[in-house]
Amino acid sequence: MRAHPEARTERPHDLEDLQHRIASMDTQEVVDELGRLGDERRAVAFRLLPKGRAVEVFEDLDPAIQAELVEALRADSTAEIFAALDPDDRASLLDELPAGVAARLLEGLGPDERALTTALLGYPEDSAGRRMSPRVASVRRGTTVEGALDALRRAGDDVETIYTVPVLGPGRVVEGVVSLRRLLVSDPGTPVEDVMSPAVTVEATDDQEHAANVVRDGGYVAVPVVDHEDRLLGVLTVDDAMRILEAEDDEDSARVGGSEPLRRPYLSVSVLGLVRSRVVWLLLLIVAASLTVGVQSYFEAELDTVVALALFIPLLIGTGGNAGSQAATTVVRALAVGDIRRGDLLRVVGREMLTGLLLGTVLAAVGFGPAAWVAGVSIAQVLAITVVGVCVLATTVGSSIPILARRVGIDPAIVAAPFISTFVDTLGLIIYFSVAKVVLGI
Repeated sequence: MRAHPEARTERPHDLEDLQHRIASMDTQEVVDELGRLGDERRAVAFRLLPKGRAVEVFEDLDPAIQAELVEALRADSTAEIFAALDPDDRASLLDELPAGVAARLLEGLGPDERALTTALLGYPEDSAGRRMSPRVASVRRGTTVEGALDALRRAGDDVETIYTVPVLGPGRVVEGVVSLRRLLVSDPGTPVEDVMSPAVTVEATDDQEHAANVVRDGGYVAVPVVDHEDRLLGVLTVDDAMRILEAEDDEDSARVGGSEPLRRPYLSVSVLGLVRSRVVWLLLLIVAASLTVGVQSYFEAELDTVVALALFIPLLIGTGGNAGSQAATTVVRALAVGDIRRGDLLRVVGREMLTGLLLGTVLAAVGFGPAAWVAGVSIAQVLAITVVGVCVLATTVGSSIPILARRVGIDPAIVAAPFISTFVDTLGLIIYFSVAKVVLGI
């Protein structure tokens, strides 16, 4: 284990103040506070928590923060906390740990818990199976309501949830679900199959974002996770689904803005970590922006002939980039929440082309007067025509590329705003100079 100088030099009154502040916070406040602290001080603060509360807090920490705490704390402390976690939370943590530490923690588990955890690790990293809880309360189809309630009482705290209960047929095939509320208001002698509802399930190999959307869109407390033969494997609960969607939203927001997601609280990321999350994207965008420079060089003669054309290049680049980014961000978000599907390409592009035409017309009408006053009516005509064309181009490209990316299996956020802006800038300049040559006769 690493040495922790800050833990050794922490003054007693500092520890007392830290302990007092943490004791007055609820669990989420403690999680937020730990995310703001440096590595050593975070480990010191975590050690001050009572054992039961420490497990609650640890469960809600980002996996990257969990991994750092595991390496900072004593082996016996981390083994206890690891054993107290649910199998799905263990699987998320193990993804962040070095192989040696992960193996040591797995070896410290009992045979049953180790089997549950390693079973989850066998599914793809971003799949529903990796995020499901394998501890499930279920009942057989022939059971009565009274028998089902007895089974739930016996299950107690050993299962993830008792509010949505899968109803199983032969071979553990999910044939329906029944809610705890329905069981409580039904006659004790009624067969469960008479009060169950049709089951909405997800497969263990499904993408985790798709599975989380199923939970959210249906308003379910939990959804059974099954294999390809509809046999019950676990459940995906609403709290896990919301965590998945929050993480996916953070990832999309970062990539739309041209950086990699931090995957942890901002203040716990080093400056070098911030640089690493952004530098690759900036380098790629510089290379892409060289296309714009090439276009200006190609039309250098036209710029020399009518110098006033250069005045409006930043305006056109900004307008096209912003219009494309607006369309791309809207479409990426709609794809993420399921409002748009891959087959909606033509419908979406048609709407966005019309939107771009109307936006361009409004901007051209507003800008024509000032442009004519600054550079003359002929330049204003060139600018007005170009603005309309650029807005139509930007909204068309911005709406179509994310959908096409989804069709070929690429994350739409990766090819969204930054690359679309650069692409639109280049084509926008080509439109601008081409219109100028026709209108001005140069």
